[in-house]
Amino acid sequence: MVSKACVVGIYQRKLEDLARLGIDLTVVVPPSWVDERGEQRLERVYTDGYRLEVLPIRRNGDFHLHSYVGLGELVRELRPDIVHIDEEPYNLAAWQCFHDAKRVGAKTLFFSWQNLVRRYPPPFSWGERWLLRGVDYALMGTDSAAEVWRAKGYTGRLAVIPQFGTDPDLFQPAPRPDRPFTVGYFGRLVEEKGVSLLLDALAGLSGDWRAVILGGGPQRDTLVAQAEAAGIAGRVTWLGQVASTDMPNLYHRIDTLALPSLTRPNWKEQFGRVLVEAMCSGVPVVGSDSGAIPSVVGDAGLVVPEGDVSALRGALARLRDEPGLAAHFASAGRARALAHFTQRAVAEATADVYHEMLDM
Repeated sequence: MVSKACVVGIYQRKLEDLARLGIDLTVVVPPSWVDERGEQRLERVYTDGYRLEVLPIRRNGDFHLHSYVGLGELVRELRPDIVHIDEEPYNLAAWQCFHDAKRVGAKTLFFSWQNLVRRYPPPFSWGERWLLRGVDYALMGTDSAAEVWRAKGYTGRLAVIPQFGTDPDLFQPAPRPDRPFTVGYFGRLVEEKGVSLLLDALAGLSGDWRAVILGGGPQRDTLVAQAEAAGIAGRVTWLGQVASTDMPNLYHRIDTLALPSLTRPNWKEQFGRVLVEAMCSGVPVVGSDSGAIPSVVGDAGLVVPEGDVSALRGALARLRDEPGLAAHFASAGRARALAHFTQRAVAEATADVYHEMLDM
């Protein structure tokens, strides 16, 4: 498996679960990955039972044009039966993995979250078509992603499996201390995530409340200034990027998690992993109806129309003022996460795909 996402320590639990299922697994990761939030360095947290191989990366942070140094040599050394390309099929790293796998006769699969039909100019469209015609299997994070790739011409086998689940041993409910009602947002600070709308909703929320906003990105300074202009700066705590292993405790600092994402022409919410982590932690969630959020939340939280500040404020007020409702969603969210979104379940479904591929 080649996966820049697996630099995140808590995601590595899936890899251990795959190894426990009898998969002889080598995972290739870069030393770090850069995005809007900053540099995420490799965390070695769950590394038992499989080989974690770190290879240098070219053009770190360039989603479409990054590639690995020495990948071909490693693939020739391992001669794997399957190469799991944990990349979208329109970038250079995916093509590199596909090429190196084919040179040793390995079967291949790719993973995609893409839930909008996007057309790319050459050479990206050429590489995408080349990979789609030759790959043996596809994993899709959601049903909408599967629909996109069928619309773009992929006719091979596919399965809908999230890239990662959550670990119910790490993310657990905790007693709520005596504190003001506290709303959390954890994620990228970019316009499409709707944090500006969350601040507008909070500014008009009556009573005593607090907010914890964790993450980095180009909107951070603008959002801090917005909170100051609205007179709520003293109620908002801003946190930068933290180690993934610190995340479980952060959910114990909040009483609800908000994800007010906004659909844009080139993006809509692909999954919202923080929703699953919050639900597993017994924290009620409020999300917009952008992309995959309604299907992730199901009936275990509140979903409001995207861009509707009044509806978002109303949902937050309900969870603050109706303790029975909050308790219901805390319990229902945990149950939904355990039933559908654990790392173990994701690993088992992925292993089933591997066995199916070997029988093809």
